[in-house]
Amino acid sequence: MKLATYQDGSRDGQLVVVSRDLTQAHYATDIATRLQQLLDDWNFLSPQLEDLSTTLNQGKARHAFPFDPAMCMAPLPRAAARLLAPPEGSLRRVASDALMGAREAWFGAAGPLQAVPGLVAITGDIDTGADAGQALDGLRLLALGLDWQQDGESLSAGFSPVAVTPDELGEAWRGGRLSVPLLWRRNGQALGALDLGEALPQGLGERLAEAVRRRPLRAGSLLMLAAQPADLGGLAEAEGLAPGDGLSLVAAEPLGEEAFGRLDNAVGQLA
Repeated sequence: MKLATYQDGSRDGQLVVVSRDLTQAHYATDIATRLQQLLDDWNFLSPQLEDLSTTLNQGKARHAFPFDPAMCMAPLPRAAARLLAPPEGSLRRVASDALMGAREAWFGAAGPLQAVPGLVAITGDIDTGADAGQALDGLRLLALGLDWQQDGESLSAGFSPVAVTPDELGEAWRGGRLSVPLLWRRNGQALGALDLGEALPQGLGERLAEAVRRRPLRAGSLLMLAAQPADLGGLAEAEGLAPGDGLSLVAAEPLGEEAFGRLDNAVGQLA
């Protein structure tokens, strides 16, 4: 199933179920109002949401409405924890508040910025000492992400409009790796494609196991498998971002934009 968090004037937004083709949505209010609520009680609530998702995809949901990515906040606007996993080196815990939706602009520190693309895991509870297989069992949802950085420090992150259960990705998702390239544009100009399955030496299970080596992860934690600019070749042009610059990130075919939707973040102009 595919899920999104809609703006509703609150800090945590409203949980909606989104159709597979991203054309329709339905509020999940009768089941769960927020994504964190779902993650806290996944085994009980997710089957009910799967039923709603099936009904929505069959065109039988009575209160469906057109899906609008511009209404999407980050899936978890305030996460329990956020970890950044570079291709090499240790995991880093980074800021987990004030996370950005798919159409938001960054209004923060002045000066040149860089953005790093990646695949984001949204977890349930994962116990201390879990091995890679056990840790992967704690994976609940996947999203695309852009980590916004300055001088190597993570300031915030933007997320694709929808987060998806791994089964939505079919054969492209195997053993904790997404084998479909991510397509990357700056101000509408294609910068290239990045296949995280090839670019990163470890799968998601191994990185999640590393995260719980000494302490658990609680439901609502985020871990981003990131590709650093130095490893991106032509994609390193996502450095030196200034006000007015925009970045776009989507999955390539055969999944295409319908997999996660399109992430479009920009650098805003401070008053």
